[in-house]
Amino acid sequence: MSNPVIDVSCVNKRYRGKIHALRDLSLTVPSGRIFGLLGPNGAGKSTLVKILLSIVKARGVRGVMLGHPIGHRATLGKVGYLPEHARFPSYLSGRDVLRYTAGLANVPSKHAKQRSDELLELVGMSERANTKLRTYSKGMKQRIGIAQALINNPEVVFLDEPTDGVDPQGRREMRDIMIKMRDQGRTVFINSHLLGELEMVCDNVAILNQGQVVKHGELAELTAASRRFEIHYQGDLPAELQQQFTADGFELTNQLISMPMTDALGAQPVIDALRAKQLVISELKQSRQSLEDLFIESIETAKQNGPPPEVPKKSPPPLAGFAPADESNEDKKGDRA
Repeated sequence: MSNPVIDVSCVNKRYRGKIHALRDLSLTVPSGRIFGLLGPNGAGKSTLVKILLSIVKARGVRGVMLGHPIGHRATLGKVGYLPEHARFPSYLSGRDVLRYTAGLANVPSKHAKQRSDELLELVGMSERANTKLRTYSKGMKQRIGIAQALINNPEVVFLDEPTDGVDPQGRREMRDIMIKMRDQGRTVFINSHLLGELEMVCDNVAILNQGQVVKHGELAELTAASRRFEIHYQGDLPAELQQQFTADGFELTNQLISMPMTDALGAQPVIDALRAKQLVISELKQSRQSLEDLFIESIETAKQNGPPPEVPKKSPPPLAGFAPADESNEDKKGDRA
């Protein structure tokens, strides 16, 4: 497996009023994946993203992004960002926004036009590229927002609530855009509260609660233990099969057999036994725990374990790949998301 795009630890942030947004947080983001950052309001999601992008400074950030310490200026030039509630001047057109952003990102003017045209096509805004933003819907503005995040051809793209306020068709099209970004070799980092949306596109997820990661990993692995095969059948299940299936740990309810298995091969003897008794199999499907269920379970477990311990305010000594402390900013007002 390639080196992770982001690998940080000891991330701490405390705002004025002693609000401890992040507490000794550690996080690893693999390369070339769609990564979802989840958490209840106030968990520290937006704060973490802004720390990684050096928009907000934190105390004691050990680690790297794209192989360089957090805050490395040249590395930030390889990163794209769509903030939550992004705002662009309404008198600009979609194309104007991209050309303007290209200038801010030091994209050579000879490449900016071609790059803008490619991105407008990618996000489905070519036909409205020259109309003013004041005439755009929320979904159109979000499309332009994603396009501007890609103007510098970044290796990592941070999207903060990219589908918030977008209609169902628009969300589906944005999911397709994210998948295209991943297929191009980019790492897509999504911060969102729309769990159903993330479940359809994310390869990896991390769940935050009270400033700490309480669950992280590949989505398929996190839900592997909950995988089940369900067989719906028609007819009366003979008593001997009821006893056999119950002894095997299967759940029997209303012409449904639910089996805790991760491999379809294990369901074949059950299918054979049903057919031997002339029972009709009407449906066979695999199910697993949803991302929403995983999220709620992780948060509830964290609550049962009690609040996280307070992290001492004293900063650790500088290390290689360690962003310097900024104690002067430690208790200033800032983003508390």
